[in-house]
Amino acid sequence: MQQIYLESYFRSGYRGLMNYISNIAHMSEHDQKIIKHRLKVIEFFDEFDLKATKLAFNIGRSAIFDWKHRLKISGMRLSALAPKSRKPHKFRQSSVDPLVKEFIQHYRTKHQGVDKATIKQPLDACCKSININSASESTIGRIIKELKDKNLLPKNNIKVTVNGKTGKLKERTKLKRQKKIRRNGYIPTDPGDLLQIDTIEILVNGLKRYVVTAYDIVTAFSFAYAYKSTTSFNARDFMHKLLYIAPFAIQRIQTDNGSEFEKYFREFIKQKGIIHFHNYPNHPQSNCYVENFNGVIQRQFIDWHSQTLADNIDQFNKDLMEYLIWYNTEKVHRRLHKVPPLKYYLDNFIKQPQQSDMLWTRATT
Repeated sequence: MQQIYLESYFRSGYRGLMNYISNIAHMSEHDQKIIKHRLKVIEFFDEFDLKATKLAFNIGRSAIFDWKHRLKISGMRLSALAPKSRKPHKFRQSSVDPLVKEFIQHYRTKHQGVDKATIKQPLDACCKSININSASESTIGRIIKELKDKNLLPKNNIKVTVNGKTGKLKERTKLKRQKKIRRNGYIPTDPGDLLQIDTIEILVNGLKRYVVTAYDIVTAFSFAYAYKSTTSFNARDFMHKLLYIAPFAIQRIQTDNGSEFEKYFREFIKQKGIIHFHNYPNHPQSNCYVENFNGVIQRQFIDWHSQTLADNIDQFNKDLMEYLIWYNTEKVHRRLHKVPPLKYYLDNFIKQPQQSDMLWTRATT
């Protein structure tokens, strides 16, 4: 590392130092800028007085004398004026029990890709059994990152690429894409055999809101719920609610190729044993039933409650449930011979009618 000694230039004043600061090639542009500023302050201080310097730069006497002292004891090296590192000399030692880290490493190795929330519960149980303190979710997250940085967790599907500009190698994780199943002319015959699911994007006063919808092809039983964002986590929540209120078991679903129907959503329906059909790209006609329902619910409900959707999404969902109760229990459907979906379902597929969770306060109507 090259150092520029400027003692021979000191006689020409600090302006002479300024002329040579650009020769310190090993320093960053940020450090050079700071050094230039500090030299300018010192020069101004030598020519005028402390009061003028403080008014001009808002820098006190102790800082200026400290910079001059650092220059002197360094043999007039400009690097002495560079900002000192703020990295602490001593770091607070982790208070986490080593057994906790060992458990997290073992659990994450056995169940690759699980998040901190998943690890938290079994970790608490383990710590309680051996009478040691557990760790919070944020601490578990930090430990996972630490284990990754030290390459103590297994890696899968790693692809090494070369940066075209720097020539450095970089590891990239290859996404393992599952083969998508297409419907291929499958015709449902019973309730729950096939539900189409879609997402409506609503723009209200510059805010985006999303309504996830579902439609059973056989019975026309429908469900919808609004969210502030379109994520696979929210789509999983929607599917959980749909399974709870549907009066029949759901065997298959059909969606487009949106990202909200991946990751957490895909894992959830796989766990439930539900078959997932995907549409062909750029072919919304494949989801024609739910697309038609989207138009109906938008004309009859969403457009009339858009301000509530923007201001109070919880209230919007409550009002939406009332609409869906009416839609499924009272509204006549031409394709169902002018009867409501749940009545059609009870009349044609149930010998002993059983109350659905969707019927809530209007179960007797």
